[in-house]
Amino acid sequence: MKPHILIIDDEVKLSTLLGRILSLEGYEVSLAATCKEGWAQLAKKDTDVVLCDVKLPDGTGVELAEQIKARYPVTEIILLTAYGNIPDGVQAIKNGAFDYITKGDDNNRIIPLVYKAAEKAQLNKRVASWEKQSGNKNSLDKISGKSIAILNAVNLAGKVAATDSTVLLTGETGTGKEVFAQAIHQAGKRAAKSFVAINCSAFSKDLLEGELFGHKAGAFTGATKDQKGLLEEANNGTLFLDEIGEMPVELQAKILRVLENGEFIKIGETKPSRTNVRIISATNRDLKKEVEEGNFREDLYFRLSVFQIALPALRERKEDIPGITEMFIQQFAHKINKQNIGISAPAQQALNNYQWPGNIRELKNVIERAVILCEGQIQLSDLPVEIQSSNLTGKTLSAFSIASVEKSHIQKVLSHTKGNKAEAARLLEIGIATLYRKIEEYGIG
Repeated sequence: MKPHILIIDDEVKLSTLLGRILSLEGYEVSLAATCKEGWAQLAKKDTDVVLCDVKLPDGTGVELAEQIKARYPVTEIILLTAYGNIPDGVQAIKNGAFDYITKGDDNNRIIPLVYKAAEKAQLNKRVASWEKQSGNKNSLDKISGKSIAILNAVNLAGKVAATDSTVLLTGETGTGKEVFAQAIHQAGKRAAKSFVAINCSAFSKDLLEGELFGHKAGAFTGATKDQKGLLEEANNGTLFLDEIGEMPVELQAKILRVLENGEFIKIGETKPSRTNVRIISATNRDLKKEVEEGNFREDLYFRLSVFQIALPALRERKEDIPGITEMFIQQFAHKINKQNIGISAPAQQALNNYQWPGNIRELKNVIERAVILCEGQIQLSDLPVEIQSSNLTGKTLSAFSIASVEKSHIQKVLSHTKGNKAEAARLLEIGIATLYRKIEEYGIG
């Protein structure tokens, strides 16, 4: 099912043009010119991302973002304005917006940003569905897999869940670190309180600081009232800091203070506030190496890594692939109202042989596509070409597949740039939007 994008903007020519561009990118697009029309569209259609102008005939996008997130928490909002500034951006993010961009100046950011927001919305939906289906507080037993590697990780998570110790989850992208963080929270004594998550790589330094710590009224132009940060929102609960290795060094010292004495200072405030929060963090980087290179504080690393859990890559737990495959088949078959969907032996063998650089996230994307394509049973031909070739060679890559070579090269460049997609696109000599399309097409985590 295509992600659905709703554009709310009274500049009809602009919204129509943007809608056409997004449609060509593979999205389903609806248009609205006012807040009222936007609410009507949201009521009619399950929406992944809202692109909303800040100034509308019957309201403001900043206020609308807060209202939409309250009613549709899994939907992500991107605000558009001709008059962007950091204070308004902080307010927008505080009200639940995914990001805030300036018309004209940020045209090259729109498509990649929509891609990220749609991916986040899909993750929100999966987590919400997962929570609804888990059925009991200790959701660790809902994590799929019988391999020794995953059972060891679940066992460690179960032991630390009952404590207030900080936890550092490590592993490749797509191994399920946020799912583990949620499970640890739900199995612990803070389960009845908030679980608040933030991706540290998704925000600039200024916006991340405002999001985490909040601000006082008058701290900057447009700050008309006090705003809570996530540290306050998560008080007595759990704060999950995803991609902690991406956090700017200047903010690392402030998080260290929270860990040491539970204190933080809001933007524009002089005296500290207090919070009682458990911090779980995650990274796909080698933080020890980042410490050696001066990119990460050693004292913070030691505080975050009191209890480390390394999540195994999917290729290290191949015996779990058939069970996870079956789970995803049932999930997506139910979602699109297909019945009695199975998988052929050659197709399952190809999945077992493949090396899964994108891990469980990549497997999920592959199965969703295959369920849509198949007629009664998933065949080898319903799988991406690089996975089909793995059935012949027992290896992920094949000399016969240009797509496999391209995918491998993109992964190497992304590894070289440490995940910096803008730099990777420059080195690959392709547009950033093209890179994002290829990342989605190949299931690169």
